[in-house]
Amino acid sequence: MTATATTAPPLTPSRRPSTVAGLQHTMTLAWRSLVQIKHNPMELLDLSIQPVMFVLLFTFVFGGAIAGSPGDYLLFALPGIIVQNAFFATMTTGFGLNHDLTKGVFDRLRSLPIARWAPLAGRILADTVKQAWSVTLLLGVGMVLGFRLGDNGIVGLLGAFALLLAFSLAAAWISVLVGVLVSEPDKVQIFGFMVIFPLTFTSNAFVPTETMPGWLQAWVEVNPVTVLADALRGLLVAGPVVGPVVQSLIWAAVLAAIFAPLSVRALRRRG
Repeated sequence: MTATATTAPPLTPSRRPSTVAGLQHTMTLAWRSLVQIKHNPMELLDLSIQPVMFVLLFTFVFGGAIAGSPGDYLLFALPGIIVQNAFFATMTTGFGLNHDLTKGVFDRLRSLPIARWAPLAGRILADTVKQAWSVTLLLGVGMVLGFRLGDNGIVGLLGAFALLLAFSLAAAWISVLVGVLVSEPDKVQIFGFMVIFPLTFTSNAFVPTETMPGWLQAWVEVNPVTVLADALRGLLVAGPVVGPVVQSLIWAAVLAAIFAPLSVRALRRRG
């Protein structure tokens, strides 16, 4: 009696998901990140309470001393506070990414038959939605306190939203790189406080540039926070629009061009 050897069929490599399927995976994972807020409501509180506190404190504590009245200062400071909050909010991308990496969630997601870029894209997309919520909240509180749109009206408002979200998407790559490189989520927050606080307070987000020492004004004028704050003031209130908007987009392109490839490379090495 002879034994017949059976030959296993050759394994065929699985096909990569199409671009459309990858977009669907991205939307699903973005929704996953947003739904997690139900289990971690403190994340939404951080995006809500802290920005509102900044608006109230800066308006009523410093407004009279800096601009003569809280109402006048609100027109100047609210765009700057929105920019500051947007920079801090980008840190949530790196924090959440690092949490997923250290807990093994990211590896499990990438082991699924989904586009390899979908987990990262889903995280960034979800955080962009959170950014939109935070900006809407700040503008709503500002309106209650007396903030009013300038001559650009709703067009300026939509333009400010689009510009801020585009800049936030580019700046988020800095947070992604930090989130991949550090070993603990808390270190992402430490980086945010060490870098973003000096960056925002050495800008014209809260006080006019001309009130600062001459040696500091040179940096303030090229600070990306200053450029973006001026763009939002022009769109929402009054002042130059084209120059600050173009400079903001250039800054966004530079940040994305530098930090996106570094982030992807670091993520591949870590994976």
